[in-house]
Amino acid sequence: MKVKEIVNALERFAPLPLQDGWDNAGLQVGLTEAEVTGALLCLDVTEAVVDEAIALGYNFIVSHHPLIFGGLKSITGRNYVERCVLKAIRHDIAICSHHTNLDNAMGGVNYRMAEKLGLTNVRILSPKEESLIKLVTFAPMEQADEVRQALFDAGCGCIGGYDQCSYNLTGEGTFRAGEGTNPFCGNVGKMHTEREVRIETVLPAYLKGKAVRALLKAHPYEEPAYDLYPLKNQWMQAGAGVIGELPKEMEVEKFLTMVKGVFRTECVKANRFSGKSTIRTIALCGGSGAFLLTQAIGQGADAFLTGEIKYHEYFGHEEDLLMLEIGHYESEQFTTEIFETIIKETYPTLPIKQTSVNTNPVKYY
Repeated sequence: MKVKEIVNALERFAPLPLQDGWDNAGLQVGLTEAEVTGALLCLDVTEAVVDEAIALGYNFIVSHHPLIFGGLKSITGRNYVERCVLKAIRHDIAICSHHTNLDNAMGGVNYRMAEKLGLTNVRILSPKEESLIKLVTFAPMEQADEVRQALFDAGCGCIGGYDQCSYNLTGEGTFRAGEGTNPFCGNVGKMHTEREVRIETVLPAYLKGKAVRALLKAHPYEEPAYDLYPLKNQWMQAGAGVIGELPKEMEVEKFLTMVKGVFRTECVKANRFSGKSTIRTIALCGGSGAFLLTQAIGQGADAFLTGEIKYHEYFGHEEDLLMLEIGHYESEQFTTEIFETIIKETYPTLPIKQTSVNTNPVKYY
C-alpha cells in the first residue's frame, strides 16, 4: 500500500478539519505515492525515532505531535526539527502527524484515556460549535430515496448515535424549462408541476463539498435546487475533552493511586482538595487541557485530569473539584495504540511497531 492510503485511513478516523486553527496536522514529510515498507508509531518525532525507523527498514512514521509546527525558512540542521527532516528525506521516510484532530475526534486521545480509567457514559466535554450545516433539496417522489441515500453515503444525517437522519415533506415544485435545456420531466417552454419531496439533513461543514457533489450526481434534474444553512447547534460528536463516570464512587486517595498506576507516572500533582471524600464523575483532557477547567466544573465533575496545569490555575478550586496533573507525555502515551488499531484494521499485513524510544523530555528526580 502507498503512503496516501494509510494517510487516508487515519484521516477518515480523525479528519483534518477537526484540528484547531493553530495546529499543523497531516502529512509533514514525504511523497504520497511511495510504497510503505512499515510504520513506526510515536508521540513525538525525534532523531532517535527516525534512527529506529531506519534500523527497522520502515519508511513511514506516524506521530501525535507534529514535527513541523511553523514554517521552515531554511533546513540546515541547526535544530532537531531540521535534522529530523533532513534525515527523513535522505532515507525516503514519510512523516505524518495527527494532533488536535485526533484529540477532538470521537474515539480519539481523550476517549482512550477514559477507557484506561474504566469510565462509562463517556461524552464530549466541550463540543465544537458552529461546525454543522443543514442541506435542503427537492427530489421527485420516485427518485427521493436514491437522492437521500446518496447524501447519507456522503456523511449526512448523523446525530449522536443515530445515522441516516432526515426530515421529509411532500409538496409540489414548479419550473419551466428554457431553450437548450434537457428536462428530466416536463416540456421545454411549458410550465410544469412535479410532486416532490423536500429532504432536510444535517452534516459537518467540512463535508459540504462532498455532499453537494453526491447530490448533483444522484439527482435526476439537470439543475437541482438545494439550500445550505449554517447551524448554531453544538456538534456533540467532536470537541475538546471528555467526561464520564467511574463504575462506582471511589475514595480520593484510591483514585489518585489508580491514576498513577494507569498512566505509569512517577508523579501526580493535585490541588488541596477540601470537597467530598469520594468521587465518581471524571472530566479529562490529554496534553494541556486546563482551558477546560470551567467546563468541567460547570458539568458537575468531581475530578479533572489533564497533562498540564499552570501554577495559578490551581487557586480557587479547593472545594470545586479534585484537579490532577499527570504530565503531558503521560496523558497522551496511549495515542500510538489508536494509530495501531486504525492501520491494522485497514492493512493487517503491514509491519507496524510502536516506538521503543521514550520521547518524554521531562525527567523526575
